[in-house]
Amino acid sequence: MLDRVSLDQLRTFIAAVDEGSFSAAARKLLRSQSVVSETVSNLENQIGVPLFDRSGRYPKLTPAGVILLADARGIITDVDLLKARAKGMAAGLEPELSVVVDVFYPIDAITQAAKGLRQQYPGVALRIYVEALGAAVQPILDGQCSVGIVGPLPEIPNTLAKERLSGVSLLMVAARDHPLTLRKGKIPKEVLSKYTQIVLTDRTQLSAGHELGVMSPTTWRLADLFAKHHFILNGLGWGGMPLHMVREDLEEGRLSMLRIEDVPPGGLILPMSALWQTTAPPGPAGRWFIERLKEIPVANSEVPKPRVPAKGKRKSRPRA
Repeated sequence: MLDRVSLDQLRTFIAAVDEGSFSAAARKLLRSQSVVSETVSNLENQIGVPLFDRSGRYPKLTPAGVILLADARGIITDVDLLKARAKGMAAGLEPELSVVVDVFYPIDAITQAAKGLRQQYPGVALRIYVEALGAAVQPILDGQCSVGIVGPLPEIPNTLAKERLSGVSLLMVAARDHPLTLRKGKIPKEVLSKYTQIVLTDRTQLSAGHELGVMSPTTWRLADLFAKHHFILNGLGWGGMPLHMVREDLEEGRLSMLRIEDVPPGGLILPMSALWQTTAPPGPAGRWFIERLKEIPVANSEVPKPRVPAKGKRKSRPRA
């Protein structure tokens, strides 16, 4: 019976969970509620496990349903990926590849992939946008870009498919003369709350109501990562920065890494993903670009130590 489980059953099961009820799933799938209910019931009969508890007003996942939901999502994601790759092979080459990149992702990696793209597909024009947080997802939703390289969000709209890329090392840092850098040992979070945290803010509503990495009630919010970098360099607060962007500052002693309780010694790894609309998967050039990015390591948990100034030379002053 398990061999008779269909992709349609799995998609209907996922829709019922995502929409919160069989009636809402029916509206999304443009089917009748009875068809959705029957499809889910047939799936339960075939696998021999109840997926929903129907005793309440709305169906609720059973413990088995919670586990099998993850499996169902994995299967559908794999099938969508197979379809995307097959479509890319069968379709003609796209004339332009438009990519939106999260500002936390190393531009060096994008540059390496772009060099290879020019050699592999010299006739394909490349258009790159750089955005932050939800603003890196919005161009995909709007159809402005075909591929997105994005960081974590509380929720990715279910109209989008994603594929994991290498993560980015994220450190909590402050200027070398900031009071937090003078503390010895790990810094308790109650101490952090006494100082201004410089936070990157979302220009869209995709992360509304969710605070990503905010540890202090006192914040200054900037919509530009480079402005955030300069504010931290000038001692206006502390905050999280990608390692590749502050490596030289750490080596030259302009910034210091903050050791914070519950944060790993080498900082955090910020997950990154490639994103596209499920109804418009990448063509051959977009598919190649994503695969190339997978080959380029971007995370490095080894925090550089300040360089020892040459004998007789004065240490350079901070610059912003």
